[in-house]
Amino acid sequence: MSQTHHPRGSIPRVRHARPPHDDVPAAELDLGDLVMRVARTLRRRGTAAYEPYELAPHQARALRVVGHHGTMRLGELAQHLRVAPRSVTDVVDALEERGLVARSPDPTDRRAQVVGLTEEGQALLTRVDAARRAEADGYFARLPERDRAALRRILERLERAGEP
Repeated sequence: MSQTHHPRGSIPRVRHARPPHDDVPAAELDLGDLVMRVARTLRRRGTAAYEPYELAPHQARALRVVGHHGTMRLGELAQHLRVAPRSVTDVVDALEERGLVARSPDPTDRRAQVVGLTEEGQALLTRVDAARRAEADGYFARLPERDRAALRRILERLERAGEP
């Protein structure tokens, strides 16, 4: 384990050289750890899919949220991304600089601003989503169709059940 240096007063993040349990055979993991290992693999593959478009994962997530929910205030975007509002400002600034999103006055409160996708942003989101889906499809393609359908059914059931 190594610690990265952070300014005084901030919380240091501990980084592992590799994720815990990566050297443990899958058959020896509990179900939660196994699901997390698969999720990390999918996240890495998704990140690789964003690279040709020069998008960081957090930028791609912001594009996806705005693309799915439509124009919104930056505070709403921060809530969807589960980040501090000041953090989302940097993400939106970078996306706006590339012409992928645009800010405009909130029609219900001119003191506030909303952010929405530009045509270029929507086009890029379509390509990025296709690349991400292709990566995930490639990962799951090693399973027979029947197993993929069963996995989807199980995951959807867990998702519908929500958190306890």
